[in-house]
Order: sequence, then structure tokens, then C-alpha cells
Amino acid sequence: MTATAERGRRTAPRRQRARPKYRKVSPSVKEIGELVGFAADTVVAVGTTIRRRKFSWNEFFVQLQFLAAVCSVPAILVMIPFGVVVGVIVGSLAANVGAENYSGAVVAFLIVGQAAPLVSALMIAGVGGSAMTADLGSRKIRDEVDALEVMGISVLERLVVPRIFAAIIVTMLLTSLVMTLGIGASFLFQVTAMDVTAGSFLSTMTDFAGINDFIVAQIKAILFGIVSSIACCAKGLTAKGGPGGVGTAVNEAVVMAFMFVFFVNVGVGEVYALVSPPGGGY
Repeated sequence: MTATAERGRRTAPRRQRARPKYRKVSPSVKEIGELVGFAADTVVAVGTTIRRRKFSWNEFFVQLQFLAAVCSVPAILVMIPFGVVVGVIVGSLAANVGAENYSGAVVAFLIVGQAAPLVSALMIAGVGGSAMTADLGSRKIRDEVDALEVMGISVLERLVVPRIFAAIIVTMLLTSLVMTLGIGASFLFQVTAMDVTAGSFLSTMTDFAGINDFIVAQIKAILFGIVSSIACCAKGLTAKGGPGGVGTAVNEAVVMAFMFVFFVNVGVGEVYALVSPPGGGY
């Protein structure tokens, strides 16, 4: 054996020992990375759509009508009883401590600041989002999405961007609707059943809830619509495995959208509390 071959034989194990070992990426980390990449691609698609003025208005109005139809009635059926329950609980607690005149302040905090945008977001994520995921997932397994790409049509610009804008508009409108219904139901119950004067209820409510709170509720609605629609569209376009895979994608999309909604709600609430402390006085 030559000297060169002997040196090669001796150094081969060293090179093998020095070779780095890479760990496999966990599925959850991979899924988060794919979702972040999808969100970034969607932002680029929104900019491209606006720059080229090729917004799919037909798809937008179809999705707007569909989301409004499937989300409005459940939101109303949830918010009216919620407003009555808030009126009962707040009225009872206020009567026990002798603060009946401040029941409007608590209602304003619960409904305007928290309940209205959250109910709207849960409707979009649970009802409208599941429908979006199922629609896009069925198109994916029927190869319609691949056919659009082959024809040179961007799936994000054609299917995803109109759904995101439709979800934003519907969430904002639902927030205003359920806010009005919740406050109205609580107001009527406390005035008629709890002997609270209408003037004291309205005065304390306006003291503790102003136009800034309404604007923050609408900002929450916009963010809720964005994160919910992006999560649902991402899961729908990555569905695989036939109808069973579409059902799995729907379940995962709803859970993911709920998680994002609660994270955004906590973040916006904390930032708003730091920037604008609660007003009003006792």
C-alpha cells in the first residue's frame, strides 16, 4: 500500500466524524414557517393587484355576499342573548354594591371593547373561514388551482386577495351590527326589568366608551379578518389526501384562526391600554 493511500485511509474516519448532524424540523415549526411565507406572498399579491388594477371584483362581491349571508344570522343569535345576560349580571352586581347608575360603563367595556369584535371574529373564523377552507381545498384536490397556475393566473391574486378583503368588510360590518344589538338588548333589559334610568345608563356608557373605543374595535375587526382569512386560505390551498384531507384542513384552519384571533385581541388590548388609559370617573 502506498503512502498516499495510507494517509487517505487514516483521514477518512476523521472526515466522517467531523460531518455535522442536522436534526429534523418539527412539523409545527415547518407549518408556522409555511404560513409566514404564505402571508408574505399574500402581501406581495395585494400590492401587485393594486398596482396593476386587476382586482377580481366579481369574486370579491360573491364572497362578500356569501360571508354576510352565512355569518349575520349566527352573530345576531349569539349577541342578543349575550346582551341580555350581560344586563342581568351587571345589573345584579351593581344593585348589590349600590352602583346601579354605573351599569352602562360595564356594558360599554364588555360589549364595545371586547364582545362585539370577538363575536364577529369567531363568526368569520368558524363559519366563514371553514367555508373558505372547504371551497379552496375542494378546488385544490380537483386540480383547479394547478390549472390556474398553468394558465398563468396567480391563485393568490385571483382567489385569496378577494376573500381577504371580503372578510375584512364583513367583519367590520358585523362588529357594528352586533355592537348595536348587544348594547340595545342590555339597555332595554336594564331599563325595563332592573329599574335603571335611561339617562344614567347612557351617560355612564358614553363616559367610559368614546369614539376611540369604537375605532379600536374596528381595528380589531380588520386584523381579525386578515389573520382568519389568511389562515383559512393557506390551509385550503395546501389540502391534500382527497375529501378526508379537506375535512382535516377545515378543522386545522378553524383552530388556527381562533388562536390567532385571541393573540391579536390580547396584543391590541394591551397596546391600547398603554396608549389610552380608561376614561371616566366615579
